[in-house]
Amino acid sequence: MKLSDVGLDAVKTPRLVKVIAFALISITTIFLFNHFSDSFSYPSLVSSPEALQTNATTVSAVPPSPPPRPRLKISPPPLPPTVVRTGIIDENGAMSDTFEIGGFDPDAVDEIKTGNSSSSSEATGDSKAAFRIEKLSVCDKRKTDHIPCLDNEEEIKRLNSTDRGENYERHCPKERLGCLIPPPDGYKKPIPWPQSRDKIWFNNVPHTRLVEDKGGQNWIRREKDKFVFPGGGTQFIHGADQYLDQISQMVPGITFGVSTRAALDIGCGVASFGAFLMQRNTTTLSVAPKDVHENQIQFALERGVPAMVAVFATRRLLYPSQAFEMIHCSRCRINWTRDDGILLLEANRMLRAGGYFVWAAQPVYKHEDNLQEQWKEMVDLTNRICWELIKKEGYIAVWRKPLNNSCYLNREAGAKPPLCRPDDDPDDVWYVDMKPCLTRLPENGYGANVSTWPARLHDPPERLQSIQMDAYISRKEIMKAESRFWFETVESYVRVFRWKEFKLRNVLDMKAGFGGFAAALNDLGLDCWVMNVVPISGFNTLPVIYDRGLVGTMHDWCEPFDTYPRTYDLIHAAFLLSNEKKRCNITNIMVEMDRMLRPGGRVYIRDSLSLMDQLQQIATAIGWRAGVHDTGEGPHASVRILICDKGI
Repeated sequence: MKLSDVGLDAVKTPRLVKVIAFALISITTIFLFNHFSDSFSYPSLVSSPEALQTNATTVSAVPPSPPPRPRLKISPPPLPPTVVRTGIIDENGAMSDTFEIGGFDPDAVDEIKTGNSSSSSEATGDSKAAFRIEKLSVCDKRKTDHIPCLDNEEEIKRLNSTDRGENYERHCPKERLGCLIPPPDGYKKPIPWPQSRDKIWFNNVPHTRLVEDKGGQNWIRREKDKFVFPGGGTQFIHGADQYLDQISQMVPGITFGVSTRAALDIGCGVASFGAFLMQRNTTTLSVAPKDVHENQIQFALERGVPAMVAVFATRRLLYPSQAFEMIHCSRCRINWTRDDGILLLEANRMLRAGGYFVWAAQPVYKHEDNLQEQWKEMVDLTNRICWELIKKEGYIAVWRKPLNNSCYLNREAGAKPPLCRPDDDPDDVWYVDMKPCLTRLPENGYGANVSTWPARLHDPPERLQSIQMDAYISRKEIMKAESRFWFETVESYVRVFRWKEFKLRNVLDMKAGFGGFAAALNDLGLDCWVMNVVPISGFNTLPVIYDRGLVGTMHDWCEPFDTYPRTYDLIHAAFLLSNEKKRCNITNIMVEMDRMLRPGGRVYIRDSLSLMDQLQQIATAIGWRAGVHDTGEGPHASVRILICDKGI
């Protein structure tokens, strides 16, 4: 048999014929189904009879090219549960401190300075029609030195008692200041630091009460059109430098600028103590009430020294626990032993574990019976709160706070003052009364083991882990990322806007976070100090700010701030107003910013694009020269910068 005959017989088998026939029928069926489904699928969706008739006529004619088949919309799978965190993440969702912030266009500097930018118009849409504000008027000249929450005479008159200094505490008016504080007649641009340490313009703080009261104690004197500060004080008439040398010799471990970085000077006078500590790399926050010597803090601020109006009365001061490595009181007119020592217990709350309390006062060295009785009471109280008297020499006594709770726990049962309850939060300070109890130290040593300066500025402190916020493991990365972001941002400000020529000295950061903005100013060599404000509406990061060797305070921006008009050369607000507009009137906040801003000063507001037109209108109504501009992220970012200049 031939091979060809075998192949022919195989082709003729019934089974193969059936397979071929079935395949042909299947292909034909699929082709016809696709053809007619494409032709009639869209007309079948038409609901009106007229449309159906029209489409039937069209089909009977030459069939048109079929329309493209509709794509089936498939819903994406649900997103995974969101992990509530705070920080910067990369494209993989992992926490990262590596990012780029872009740069500024140097050609736009002149436009930014004059405010001739139209960037805000892109974002506002109908917002211009929705918001209007008239030009604000100037207040009466009598309000030149007005501090709203400390000058509320009507509320002060209603107080039941002023025996403990309640009249010097905050009593904010219900109505906010609706006008602009005027400068005194003859106001001049402040003398720049460091010359301002020794002299300021008389017309900028035209008050002679301190000259009359303290001129003989080498505090201050007037020379023609200036006030001159010789550097003395009531207890150090030979000068603050000599006084600081004496303290260093008495207590070698105090090491200014290394282990002692943040200090508190109570009843500071004109702040010569803090002014001369600056050159020893120690930042001293000088505080005093607005009392009979009401302008002492104003003199300190005009000199360029960190200062704030504050009083030891009935409420906690607005600083965290373990904030200061040294607390200094030189004739500060405070009775530390009154009311079972509640005022010294407040100082103890703010003093860092292992920190020093320096007291220069008459009971230390005078032998009158009443003064010796005061000394005995002070020694008894300090023993009961476990302070160690390190040295008593001349008119100075120095105590040291313990490093842990062991002494507290070894006291006799029923010892006074008692330990504070375990659930007492020593960092809760906003309108919180002082407590007649001894603040416990953290069992884990947080706060006592900070690095020395300058390493502590960038070493994430252990107390970072105790901050109540949305992240835990990533907190150190968040702090490092914030520091890098602000370093690169401020570096571009310094380079493009020539901040070093600006001669800024007093700076306010209204929403400080972990203090990254202030750290950047320090790293870039700008000779200024920053008041780092932590708003009560956010996480309380103030303990971390102090652990880094910076200074700051707690505040609610729905209320005025405790400082004099014309305090700051630069006010910085990053993502503050978009957050606070939910609870505060942002016009009031910006009017308060103007009160605190020196003539010739600047405001940098970094915030949401959608808010910029409103902020620019308010700035114009205040009288600032204002311009809205892109950030380094470019014109399509959701954030803008409002840069404002206040004229002299």
